[in-house]
Amino acid sequence: MFKLNKLSAVIAIGLGTALPVQAGLLDDLIGAKFNPVSTSKGAAAENQKGTFSKPFAEPFVYERSVADDNNADLKGFRTDNKCEGIGKNGKLRCKPAAGTISMLPNGDFLYFNALEGTEDFEFSILVDFGQKAINDQTRMMRIPEGANAADLWTRPTDVDSGANPNGYEITELIPGLTNKETNSADGALFCADVAMLADGRIMAVGGTAYYSEPGSNLIGYGLTELEGLKNSRAYNANTNTWSQLANMNFGRWYPALITLPDSKMFVASGVTKLLKPIYPQAPEQSGRNVPQTETYDPVTNKWTVNAETAQRSLPLYPRLHLLPNGHVYYNAGGQAFNPFGQSYDQPLWNIAATYNPANQTWSDLAYAGFPLKFSDAGLESLTQILNPQTAPNAAISALTKTLMSAPMKSPQALQKLLSTVTTGNPEQMVQKVVGSGMRGSTFSIMMPLRPNAQGQYKEASFLTAGGVLPLVGLTSPGGYVAVAASRIDTVKTEGDKIVDYQSEVTGSLNETRWYGSGVLMPDDSVMVFSGGDRDGVAAPGVEFPRKTAERFDPVTKKWTQMAVANNPRTYHNTALLMQDGRVLIGGHAPISTLYLKNINLAAFGFSPNDGRDPSFEIYTPPYVTNPNRPQLIGFAGGNATPVGNGKTMMREFRKGQQVTLEMAPGTDMSKIDSVTLVRHTVTTHLTDADQRTVVIPKGQLPMSGQSVRFTIPDQAAVVPQGAYMTFVRTKQADNSLLPSKSVSFMLKHGNGQGVMTANAQKK
Repeated sequence: MFKLNKLSAVIAIGLGTALPVQAGLLDDLIGAKFNPVSTSKGAAAENQKGTFSKPFAEPFVYERSVADDNNADLKGFRTDNKCEGIGKNGKLRCKPAAGTISMLPNGDFLYFNALEGTEDFEFSILVDFGQKAINDQTRMMRIPEGANAADLWTRPTDVDSGANPNGYEITELIPGLTNKETNSADGALFCADVAMLADGRIMAVGGTAYYSEPGSNLIGYGLTELEGLKNSRAYNANTNTWSQLANMNFGRWYPALITLPDSKMFVASGVTKLLKPIYPQAPEQSGRNVPQTETYDPVTNKWTVNAETAQRSLPLYPRLHLLPNGHVYYNAGGQAFNPFGQSYDQPLWNIAATYNPANQTWSDLAYAGFPLKFSDAGLESLTQILNPQTAPNAAISALTKTLMSAPMKSPQALQKLLSTVTTGNPEQMVQKVVGSGMRGSTFSIMMPLRPNAQGQYKEASFLTAGGVLPLVGLTSPGGYVAVAASRIDTVKTEGDKIVDYQSEVTGSLNETRWYGSGVLMPDDSVMVFSGGDRDGVAAPGVEFPRKTAERFDPVTKKWTQMAVANNPRTYHNTALLMQDGRVLIGGHAPISTLYLKNINLAAFGFSPNDGRDPSFEIYTPPYVTNPNRPQLIGFAGGNATPVGNGKTMMREFRKGQQVTLEMAPGTDMSKIDSVTLVRHTVTTHLTDADQRTVVIPKGQLPMSGQSVRFTIPDQAAVVPQGAYMTFVRTKQADNSLLPSKSVSFMLKHGNGQGVMTANAQKK
């Protein structure tokens, strides 16, 4: 088959010959692998690619009803198939796919489904889903240490999280024209965001109410609408139960949730009505995503709408991160419905920015990926000025700030900016221009946080690769065909200030990739898994899958092709780092083919679209089988604390506390390079706003015998409360890092109760 990649390669031959200086640009657009003149293409040696395990899946399918979902003893139907016709009237019941997954404090996994009910469509997702959708199932899964498959799945109570049992008050455009009396999904977890609370519970905010608008209660069909929920809920691994928390003030579908330094939760963006965002009762909210932000206090169980200055237009699932100084950084990325978009103010999504929780204000940094710093020109409030709800106050504030500047910034800043843009490497400048702005449908990885000479963490870098580029001229947040462009953006802080923003073009991916899941590995490399060659939302079911994983070397800043996965996984795929350093791969729950039914075109090379894939596979990187891998026994005094009744409590340490690790006898302690603290992954839709790896370098690691001590950083924004893995790394002869297996603990900012678990350390 003559795929798009091959056509791109033919075009590249001509362009590359005529414009050899632009080889890097061609790499960005079509992938280094398909560029004949590329100098960046690369594949690892066979013995250095790593391996994927045989796929494994839950062995049972369960009936679904309110009573069944509440029945912890419900018996399942054993089958090797993904779905079985065991529902009423022969409806299909399917195993859930891991569209969202979290690693619990004890190393088990919580995951839940995406787009549940698509297998029962009669005509099209556009007219069936408002009546056929089902609240998404959740599962707790256990994988024994070192095993290549799970040995236990359990169904939490309630299996669908239990939200809105009496229905949800939807936002009707015209009252009486919906099927709200007969719709079947009022509290779906699909499209909620997730994060770990300080006590180890998994919090989910937002989600989906499905209905038809207009729609008929009588015939059960109509135009599907997806409405964002106000719900927030939490999963408790100790009891395997979901509980309801306070509702947000705004319904949010595809929001972003992040932990603040004080352990409060900050939520931004999301949309209330996806397909028809028109609100007669609040016309200023129409035609855009939710600009208001909110903060949740876990102690009082209360949501508070932040100040007007905390409003911001952001894409769905905006890529947010917590900086070392406690500000929230927006890395100009997210999800958007391309190529047309869905918000009248979406060009503003191209601007990287920071949010200060202390004074609840946003500051614009730069046009992402491009050396155009708004702060140098006194334009920190540009997006606030362009927001109709904040414009008057923001404009006055910005004018006052500019007039009071001494000297006035703008003329000198403009000259400096023009000088920056017109000097330097011409090819890299072209790459920066083409690859700048919002990156849609890809990952944003915070690279390892490292201390300066004084032991303070003040700088953070973020890697983004693949996805779709913005079509600024068409005011669209993204195109259709994926790219291979890769860049690192770096933000420097000094106290409460952002003092610098820089962007660097890196080597391109070998293959273009849409919706790739990125994972920061314990050797500081980054792996990307799964995805497709084009936007699987714009035209679902006709994308070619990306099964070959790639690895980013932080030293050479180049991408290398690694092992090939067994199953294709495009939309709603997931990947996360396990405690032993391997990677768990799962998910794949695509939209029905071309928005009709699940028509499988895999025979033609496209991604399989015959429903969801409930399977997992485990990627084993080369360092796992390295005979020189350091052996970490665990914490001095044990890895768990007995509390009676056969139960244990995870070890708990506080920020600023010194911790002792025990290495196996015979360990060459002189080779130890560093200790890293890696926060447990909680991810959905390529995002994990709390993702971080904190490096404690060798100079801060006192050693004695087979023991190594480290001090947990005292900066709350560097180590937010939650569960962390601890890795010890040794340096090899080639200067590469070789990580141990990890041991997990709960990090607290003060005295608090630890997380109870009967399985704190697997044997």
